[in-house]
Amino acid sequence: MDTLANLKAFVVTADTGSFSEAARQSDLVPSVVSKRIDQLEWRIRAPLFIRTTRKLTLTDVGERYLPTVRQLVGQMEDMLAGMAQASGDLEGHIRIKIPTTLGTLYLSEMLNQFLQEQPRISMDVVLADRSVNPVEEGFDLAIGALPELYGQVKDHPLSPIRRRLCASPVYLARRGTPQQAAELIDHDCLVFTTSGSHWEFQSTQGQVGVDVRPKLKTNDGVALCQATVSGLGITVLADYLAAPAIRSGALVEILPQLKLPDIWLKALVPNNRIDLPRVRMLLQWLEQRLKAPDTLGT
Repeated sequence: MDTLANLKAFVVTADTGSFSEAARQSDLVPSVVSKRIDQLEWRIRAPLFIRTTRKLTLTDVGERYLPTVRQLVGQMEDMLAGMAQASGDLEGHIRIKIPTTLGTLYLSEMLNQFLQEQPRISMDVVLADRSVNPVEEGFDLAIGALPELYGQVKDHPLSPIRRRLCASPVYLARRGTPQQAAELIDHDCLVFTTSGSHWEFQSTQGQVGVDVRPKLKTNDGVALCQATVSGLGITVLADYLAAPAIRSGALVEILPQLKLPDIWLKALVPNNRIDLPRVRMLLQWLEQRLKAPDTLGT
């Protein structure tokens, strides 16, 4: 009985919630994954999952020991990767969280290129816009632009992201173009949920803050851009979304004399993962490509 394979099957099944998806990610058939879970449950004399026709749910035992098993599997993979590193090959598994919109438009392709150049690296990519504690949720690194910090986690800056205040010509023709920040209070504004409805600007007289009235709130950047192009209101967009629409004439930048503070795309890396060769290599890879001109649509 391969105990390590069984433990890995437990972790992947817990993360995906199904034998079929765990099998797909492990390049196996579902029956093999199910058998490995059965072997592990037989070994510990306790069930790890509650099985129904619709889903798998962790039992109390499974939920209690999942973090420990995840750590043990990670340590074993790190040891094997270290042995491979001694022979000159980069090897191992990376579990990474990336933002949904930025991931779909740019980061996913970068990660694909990284995997093509590193054939002995495997990767589990999770797209999510919420901030995650990579230690608690078992990520080697979590990429995002939110300001949260966590204990035992290193904050590794990757790239600044410029933002612009935008509206469509249709909306501005209908409602007029604001000439100062205070006028935004009288306009329909479209808000990115995680950024909130308090907008800060830097002017020649200092910092200006405005509490806008949300016509729409969404946690998806593409949906926000589409709503703005359709004429629903004024919004703050990351430049990788705004710049192409401005070039095409679908959007207009307004109040250009006011600077929106840049936000930083960063990687949150657990302290005990930052020195892994594969994690260091991926961080360097991403940093180099994100610094290249026009990478994020600017």
